[in-house]
Amino acid sequence: MKPASNDALAHQRAGEPSPVRRRNGNRHDQPRPPALTEVERQIVGLANRSTQDLRVAWRQLHRTGPPLGLSRDLLIRALAHQLQEQSFGGAGRALRRRLQSLAGAPEKAAMAADPGLVLKTGTTLVRQWRGHTHTVLVHNGGFEHEGQRYRSLTAIAERITEAHWSGPRFFGLTMRASAVAGGKTGR
Repeated sequence: MKPASNDALAHQRAGEPSPVRRRNGNRHDQPRPPALTEVERQIVGLANRSTQDLRVAWRQLHRTGPPLGLSRDLLIRALAHQLQEQSFGGAGRALRRRLQSLAGAPEKAAMAADPGLVLKTGTTLVRQWRGHTHTVLVHNGGFEHEGQRYRSLTAIAERITEAHWSGPRFFGLTMRASAVAGGKTGR
């Protein structure tokens, strides 16, 4: 006769229920998922509601209609988030302040390139570096410095400084973070 553990393995491989009893003594008991909370039931119920009902729920919550073009999926997600926030509490004041400050200014650098800046062909950029004046001429497909063509200002800045530099930053084509956030520019 085979040992009991091998016999149980044979049943398992054959797709039969294991004769080994579970913790509560019944081998047919399956682990049950935890019961849904009221908030979870409400969130699940959002998916079963019509789009018009979801828009009405949005109006009740925000006292205005949902933004134009907001998809049904995003409407459900936003309402679910709001339900969770009401039940479990939202972000604290300190976190909201931190997020506002991060949204207002880039954290990585104190400078940001001006996205509206377009250099026209024929523009001359002038920069003094260690007592020498460097002039760069803007062409259609790149830049010219000391008679040599370059594809980017960064390559020119690196050649001049012999170190890695952002070309637009080196030539003063960036704005301070305060200017990006809406302050005065230094131009």
